Amino acid sequence: MSFKSKLKEIRDDITTTFSMGKLQRNRTNRRGRAYIAPELGGGSELLSELIEEQSPWANLPPELLQDVIKRVEGSETSWPGRRDVVACASVCTSWREITKAVVKTPEQCGCITFPISLKQPGPRDAPIQCFIRRERATSTYHLYLGLSPGDMNKLLLAAKKIRRATSTDFRISFVGSDFCQTSNTYAGKLRSNFLGTKFAIYDSQPPCPGLKSNCKLQQKVRSIQVSPGVPARNFNVATVSYELNVLRTRGPRRMHCIVHSIPISAIQEGGVAPTPLDFNNPGDEQSPSLSASKVKQPLIDFISTSRAESSDSICSKMDPLVLKNKAPRWHEQLQCWCLNFKGRVTVASVKNFQLVAAVEPCQNVPVEEQEKVILQFGKIGKDIFTMDYRYPLSAFQAFAICLSSFDTKPACE
Repeated sequence: MSFKSKLKEIRDDITTTFSMGKLQRNRTNRRGRAYIAPELGGGSELLSELIEEQSPWANLPPELLQDVIKRVEGSETSWPGRRDVVACASVCTSWREITKAVVKTPEQCGCITFPISLKQPGPRDAPIQCFIRRERATSTYHLYLGLSPGDMNKLLLAAKKIRRATSTDFRISFVGSDFCQTSNTYAGKLRSNFLGTKFAIYDSQPPCPGLKSNCKLQQKVRSIQVSPGVPARNFNVATVSYELNVLRTRGPRRMHCIVHSIPISAIQEGGVAPTPLDFNNPGDEQSPSLSASKVKQPLIDFISTSRAESSDSICSKMDPLVLKNKAPRWHEQLQCWCLNFKGRVTVASVKNFQLVAAVEPCQNVPVEEQEKVILQFGKIGKDIFTMDYRYPLSAFQAFAICLSSFDTKPACE
């Protein structure tokens, strides 16, 4: 029996079990009993328990199961075929644990498999190529994995723009239909100031233990008016700032990004970027700055670039990673500013940018790392943009930085 046939049988087992449970609930409702259906989350724990009891696939020897999953994972390196790997993790607990152990992170294999992959650093050698589609009517932005708009096989993230009186929010979700902050699909958000020149990136997941001090110092958020049982999941992991164009000179926007959740040591020789392996339960840990308080505080306390640079008198490996846009060159024949996007950007736009590391001599970052383009973003058509990111940024961080370019910035142009 081929691996395709095995996976088809696994899907049939899942469908049959789910149908049996649905039929049983309908019969119960007909008898007039009050029935509250259990909420089946993304992992569907109840479904996994039923399959463990009924499916013969759950009783495979671990050695054989590991070999099967390794072959499936090795044969499917792109979407939509990659969904077969996800199907293996959806069978039961034993399959899920072995699949998680077999599947590597994007940094190691260059592939995006599970939702947690969107919070993990990208590959070191070659960037992961994506594109963003903007829907003006609904103020939504969808991030897809692929080389061109024709490859709409995998939706990675979606964002919705919400205008407020003094700021603008971009709520980021793992799905394109639910942008509520209390939902399990909530990934984070981007918030701007009144002028649209400074932005704060908030992650729904807490930073790694060694970097909590960096993120807490930047996080001053007013207590959110939600029910006490719903934790506020907003951890400030980065800030993006655009320089004011006071003289109204021609040229591209100039931006700086301080990533508090990634230390500068990540791009030093032998450095490693923080890599979450699983989603944390939001109820397990809450930031003290988000606890209920009667004292009103400003929505965001942005740290200016000048203040951050002045405080770096002594270089440390735990200093946050700072990114700056790569300086373009003036093309005399075209009479415009140009950057080498290697064919990934085809339309001139003030939104186009490339980000590289901004380092100090005392930080001992190799020259090749300083020249690498960590994130590039550019326009290829009406409401279509490309986004290519690589280590040490994650897809979520890169998407949030690119969203800041969509907000109106009359003072910066």
